[in-house]
Amino acid sequence: MAIAPVSKSTPGAQEPSLLNRGLLACIATTALAGLLFGFDTAVISGTTESLRRTYALDDFWLGITVSSALWGTLVGALTAGIPGDRFGSRNTLRILAVFYVVGGLGCALAWDWTSLVLFRVVAGLAVGGSSALAPVYIAEIAPPSRRGSLVASFQFMVIFGILAAYVSNAVIAGMEFGADDWRWKFGVSALPAAIFLVLLLRIPNSPRWLLTKGRDAEAGRAFAHVGLTEQAASAEIAVVRSTLGQQPSGEALSWTRHRKPILLAFMVAAFNQLSGINALLYYLNEIFAKAGGSLSPDVQAIIIGVVNAVFTALGMALIDRLGRRTLLLIGSAGMASCLVVAGLAMSAILPGWMVLPALIGFIAFFAPSTGAVIWVYISEVFPTAVRSRGSAIGASTHWGFDAVIAAAFPMIAAVSVGLPFYFFAVMMALQFCLVLFYFPETKGVSLEEMERRLGVTME
Repeated sequence: MAIAPVSKSTPGAQEPSLLNRGLLACIATTALAGLLFGFDTAVISGTTESLRRTYALDDFWLGITVSSALWGTLVGALTAGIPGDRFGSRNTLRILAVFYVVGGLGCALAWDWTSLVLFRVVAGLAVGGSSALAPVYIAEIAPPSRRGSLVASFQFMVIFGILAAYVSNAVIAGMEFGADDWRWKFGVSALPAAIFLVLLLRIPNSPRWLLTKGRDAEAGRAFAHVGLTEQAASAEIAVVRSTLGQQPSGEALSWTRHRKPILLAFMVAAFNQLSGINALLYYLNEIFAKAGGSLSPDVQAIIIGVVNAVFTALGMALIDRLGRRTLLLIGSAGMASCLVVAGLAMSAILPGWMVLPALIGFIAFFAPSTGAVIWVYISEVFPTAVRSRGSAIGASTHWGFDAVIAAAFPMIAAVSVGLPFYFFAVMMALQFCLVLFYFPETKGVSLEEMERRLGVTME
């Protein structure tokens, strides 16, 4: 197996060929968490009308129902970092895979509104935890020169899961299951969740996590699994060991020592949701129903899903070339413009048919920028010893903002259908300014060198 030089920021270190089967198997398995994340996030959009009728929900209680999974997601993201750092991201993901199975089957078999919300919370715990830990695992095994695109594969699978949910919703709607079709829409997620659990039994722990636990021999085998030769693995272990030796024993995540990574993770996660992306996805069918047009809401939702997938793939191709910061700047400006157009169309100042092209443009700017960058950036700015806990800060910020916005969206839109779009546009303008003046570029930088650049390595 040919070994290519790693980033210049870590002289002497080496990285595996991207054709290595072990590395690709680890990436593909962990990225499957993204598919489940995306499916569980978007499937609710095809059930809102059925749930309104089944449980006689008004706008307030529909918002509570839609956001219920998000509160579980917030708890999952907040708490996953501790077991992730203590027991390893892979081992914790195995538990979360069981939650995915239980959540999907439980929603399908729910006997009343309370039980439905309970199982949505269980599914949310899995989504939140895996959103924090899956990118961490990928970042810790990925070659520095390709880390952006490989971690972004998690986001691509999120988008693929969203598209799969839209297609699944449309197919099930056409099968005429009647008033209980929402049960089938929720329940189908249990199958890929079970597959995810089985595949997790076949991949090793993160070698960097193993080194934090003093399990050097296992770390060497894990590095070999992802394609490093014995010599390259020894060199990588020496680099990581040197960095760990400069960190306090049993290091805690602290504001004093990790202020900049914490702020970066908070901002990139918060603005991801302040773009309005998940609120728009949750209520996509209702948005298109209000805007009108010749295409059905389900068909328009699938179009949005396809555009999302295509432009997320573009983001994967560009993130290690243009860099994280450049993509965020381009995306912020583009999203702000498209959101203004969508708001004007929803307010009937522009024709209603312009909502679809405006949202297509919004997705085309979101997917390769904020969408592709968020999990990459969060997973690479924290030191190895606290990476899972740091990632949990970013993930919980993401889901906390998501839950609040999702619950508030139908009530705000009931006052003025264009108002949420204008708010999201202002937030994207603010993101542009903060990225321009505060965010560092991280492309091609090793995780150990990143610690030095962000000022979290002990002198």
